[in-house]
Amino acid sequence: MPVNSEAIGKTYPPFEYEVGKEKIGEYARAVGEESPIYFDRAAAREAGFRDVAAPPMLAVVYSTGSVAPGIFDPDVGIDFSMMVHGSQEFEWGEPVCAGDVITTVTSVKDISEKGGMGFYVFESVSTNQDGDQVVRGTWTNIVRGGS
Repeated sequence: MPVNSEAIGKTYPPFEYEVGKEKIGEYARAVGEESPIYFDRAAAREAGFRDVAAPPMLAVVYSTGSVAPGIFDPDVGIDFSMMVHGSQEFEWGEPVCAGDVITTVTSVKDISEKGGMGFYVFESVSTNQDGDQVVRGTWTNIVRGGS
């Protein structure tokens, strides 16, 4: 299955996400978090956070608006009928807290073929309103070979 590597390096417009206290609580409950730092401002501040802390994997929520355009970009050419999730890797920076405004920019890091499968790697970089990096993500999708 030939892959089109011409999209490597393509960058997508920034996506901005304002992190709300209620969204943090909803996400924390949904994934089974019980620490009061995800629900209570006083507990979060006592633990050293600026406000209610976001569970680290909330990164998927605030990054998706930036990553999705790359995955759906016809220039990248992912065949969704044969796609499987490969992996996600995150490099954590400044903690995300309620009230933060996170801006994420995504680019196509690599497109390659191995063993008859296409590997589509995207990199997202998310920064807060102060310009501090909160997370760098690597998102890999695999397209199984046809026929």
